Amino acid sequence: MNRGTHLKENAGLLEAVFRLADPVVVVATGWLLFPVLFTLEEFNRGYGLGLAVAFAVVFAVFPFFRIYQPYRGTSLWIEVQGLFKAWLATVAIIAVLLILTKTTYVFSRLWLMTWAVASFAALAAFRMLLRLALRSVRRRGYNLRHIVVAGAGALGVEIARRLRAAPWTGLHVVAFFDDRPELAAGAVEGVPVGGTLDELAAFVEREGIDQVWMALPLRAELRAKQVLAALRSTTAEVRYVPDIFGFQLLNHSVTEVAGLPVINLTESPMSGTNVLVKAVEDYVLAALIVLAISPLLAALAIGVKLSSPGPVLYRQRRVTWNGAQFDMLKFRSMPVDAEAGPGPVWARPGEDRATPFGRFMRRWSLDELPQFLNVLQGEMSLVGPRPPVPYEFECYSTWHKRRLLSVKPGITGLWQVEGRSKVKFDDMVRLDLRYAKSWSVWMDIKILLKTPRAVVSGAY
Repeated sequence: MNRGTHLKENAGLLEAVFRLADPVVVVATGWLLFPVLFTLEEFNRGYGLGLAVAFAVVFAVFPFFRIYQPYRGTSLWIEVQGLFKAWLATVAIIAVLLILTKTTYVFSRLWLMTWAVASFAALAAFRMLLRLALRSVRRRGYNLRHIVVAGAGALGVEIARRLRAAPWTGLHVVAFFDDRPELAAGAVEGVPVGGTLDELAAFVEREGIDQVWMALPLRAELRAKQVLAALRSTTAEVRYVPDIFGFQLLNHSVTEVAGLPVINLTESPMSGTNVLVKAVEDYVLAALIVLAISPLLAALAIGVKLSSPGPVLYRQRRVTWNGAQFDMLKFRSMPVDAEAGPGPVWARPGEDRATPFGRFMRRWSLDELPQFLNVLQGEMSLVGPRPPVPYEFECYSTWHKRRLLSVKPGITGLWQVEGRSKVKFDDMVRLDLRYAKSWSVWMDIKILLKTPRAVVSGAY
């Protein structure tokens, strides 16, 4: 266990270095931006004093947002969210100071705005590089935190498997402790069983264990209290992992209500700030994409008009978030009377209802491009489950409908980049539910980047 001891003993020093690094990054960004926007000769005493004040504010404010707590095992997005809040507060304080001291005229507004944006980008990049460095170190067996798991049941096994599959977290399971006699002196998932729960505290004290993860079933409340009482004499951190993996959870979170810790077993990811983040992502990216492909949209519209008489756009009633309906837009790929007999139906392999130009658009999914307008109207998202037609939605079983009761439907999604027509319907729903459960901006970006390749390969 000595490979991670050195860094652990110097954790306080490392935290102090990180606390100093943030204001240094902010000041350095402001200094380096100046010759880009102006000349160094224009860098006067006022700018120097302003950067000194910024250094002090960052140094004082950032710790209040707990951005120096260990983020081992958590996503970068969570850390960046905390960093954004801290930086927003810092910028607000600096703005108030400028107004109160009546010194706003001293600074260039262009420099102030550019510095505010560039500093946040630099701070986020610094953390990203730091994460990459720490992950590399931990994969080599350094900077580890040694863990014992109280309970070798299904939950304890799941903990060991997940931590083993994520060596970058630096969380190493040393032993299980369990009261079952058949596990004595044995091993579970390659991890030795160190003894019964009564022997746990002594082992933690003797071996200098960093953390104890409680993985006892909900029915073992009394036993968990006894173990926790015994661990109070040790310096190990104690973490409780609730036995909720047996539930089919779409999404869940931990919150506090009236001072009580509450676990939300089912919760839509589209709540709180996530709604705003997803909306900004959709509107900004959709607007940029429409602007970039506007010549292509115009060319396709002309092609549709010349290929057969009728409107350029085809509108089909679809079901969106929470069961509401809307008109999904496509470039018309069939003659106007193609659905006069059977009515609207899904396209089938080998069908010949499409016009030649329509078949060309379908081959490259170009007929889907008008749906960016649906995104700008707030009816769809860039990424999400595909919206079904109403009569199909009514035929869905309850668990099939859950994918549309959680997130807004999208132009592309996990189903499309995982093979589309090659994926069975139930598997498609499972992919949509997985997306709903683990949504993040980074996940959306990955799916968007994979979509062109899926289109070209014919999987889309």
